[in-house]
Amino acid sequence: MNSEGPGPRGGSTTFDRLWDALAPVGRVGSGGYRRFAWTREDSVLREWFAGEAGARGLDLVTDRCGNQWAWWGNPDADGPGVVLGSHLDSVPDGGAFDGPLGVVSAFAALDDLRARGVRPARPLAVAHFADEEGARFGIACAGSRLLTGALTPDAARALTDADGVTMAEAMARAGHDPAGIGRDEETLRRIGTYVELHVEQGRGLVDLGRAVAVGSAIRPHGRWRITLPGRADHAGTTRLADREDPMLALAAVVQRIRAAAERNGAVATCGKVTVEPNAVNAIPSRVTAWLDARGADEARVMAVVSEVIAAAGEHGGTVAKESWTAATTFDGGLAARLAGLLDDAPILPTGAGHDAGILASAGIPAAMLYVRNPTGISHSPAEHADPEDCHQGAVALATVTQELIR
Repeated sequence: MNSEGPGPRGGSTTFDRLWDALAPVGRVGSGGYRRFAWTREDSVLREWFAGEAGARGLDLVTDRCGNQWAWWGNPDADGPGVVLGSHLDSVPDGGAFDGPLGVVSAFAALDDLRARGVRPARPLAVAHFADEEGARFGIACAGSRLLTGALTPDAARALTDADGVTMAEAMARAGHDPAGIGRDEETLRRIGTYVELHVEQGRGLVDLGRAVAVGSAIRPHGRWRITLPGRADHAGTTRLADREDPMLALAAVVQRIRAAAERNGAVATCGKVTVEPNAVNAIPSRVTAWLDARGADEARVMAVVSEVIAAAGEHGGTVAKESWTAATTFDGGLAARLAGLLDDAPILPTGAGHDAGILASAGIPAAMLYVRNPTGISHSPAEHADPEDCHQGAVALATVTQELIR
């Protein structure tokens, strides 16, 4: 493998070749990645996916919402089929494994099955979901939400990035027609079962001493926009007593967020802030911050949000919901079946959202496999998975897929 990029080295030749091809795309000076939806980097990733599909003689389909599907077999004649996959986009300065590990492992698993001489009784596909992280337009799992109708076309088209570019404009510039986005019944009919492999975003497998786990559920989570007003003024001439500085309000609200999360047994983060006019020598006129809150159940999350609303209101601010994903429980019978195929692999919940959760919420049988992350760190350049574990994950994916396509 490429000695300059993060990722597995040695072992499966197919896996390593695919990994090396992706490693340079969108990599930045921090060692992390900036692979945002409907950008030049996204186009390169799409071309890579199309090339790998073509190299295997798979039928490449791009659905109404921009998700890519590479089919082995005909899902319209012989389906619904089994779909493997994940996403290729990243959060700002995100790690190499979150998303791409699943897509690379899916292609490697398909190659493994062919090498074993397996002829599927059901069609098999590799999927690349668009805009899973929501880094550019703020809505996570946008591609799968649009596909299933969980996100309406009008709402999606109107979303804007930090430069004021709408999703509709970005799609059009990238060559995808935004007029056609929306729930895609034809694509949904083709999916019989979806299995997504993902790097674990936590330390469950480290503590258990296992390389691969099966997912049981995704905890409820959401995003809220906090707006705190102030009054722009001169930083050097305005007396402290005369200032209306929304940064002070933000500091108070962030402290309340942490305290509310601790009190309610949840997790909450304020990780994105915009300041207007964003000048060193000017008191801000307005601060906008985004809350990400998650918990074991909806009541815990909403208790945190209620306290944040109260805290913002004390400073004349408002809180608006931008997205919400209810708790998702994967098919218990399917999870147990996959765990049994993998030497009684542990079955674990997660606080991270995934396209598999969106599909499961839409009634599609879905499952997840997790590959051990030795530090538990994710959404960071420090995100990692050992080469041997990555290869074990790809083999595990091939093993469960062979059973599902019988």
